[in-house]
Amino acid sequence: MAFDTFDEGISLGGIRSKNEIRTLICYMFKGVNSPMKKESIITALQEKGLANYFESSACFDDLIRNNNLELVDKSNDTYFITDAGKLIATQLEDTLALTVRERALQCLLELINQEKIEKENVVTIDKNKNGYTVNCSISGGDMDLLNFSLYVPDINQARMIRKNFHKDPEMFYSVIIAMLTRNKKSVEDILSELNAVI
Repeated sequence: MAFDTFDEGISLGGIRSKNEIRTLICYMFKGVNSPMKKESIITALQEKGLANYFESSACFDDLIRNNNLELVDKSNDTYFITDAGKLIATQLEDTLALTVRERALQCLLELINQEKIEKENVVTIDKNKNGYTVNCSISGGDMDLLNFSLYVPDINQARMIRKNFHKDPEMFYSVIIAMLTRNKKSVEDILSELNAVI
């Protein structure tokens, strides 16, 4: 297999071929079988060390141009695999190493979970005259459990808050409840849990 990609950010056993990256993206879409954001797929590939961020983004765009992926929701920037893309995944998935497919399946499970979290716990970022307002909402199913807004001076901080909030909205809710009820035991338990993940 010819290597034709940059290898920065790729871990041992990662992909260094554009054809394999395109096949893997199709494989992931076929496995999830639901619309997904480009950024979610690319970030997952990078975080698992499967492919270089910029190469993955370029390969994703190739799949769009070749009608293997299509935009299904412009406002949410979500894409879905076409029949041509499914054919690629079916015919070429065996060209991917087993370890790559296993890591991709782990990516898929994390993507599905993350998409669910982001759908149920909405974060919006609004520009204001002094910076940005980040609006966060924690859902309890058919009702919102908590809504709050906070000011940050720049877009990078706003995006970092959104990302960290989406990592574990339930823990954030637990922290707020523990602090507001002054439940010392709960606060200590949460701090201990936070120390384990930070």
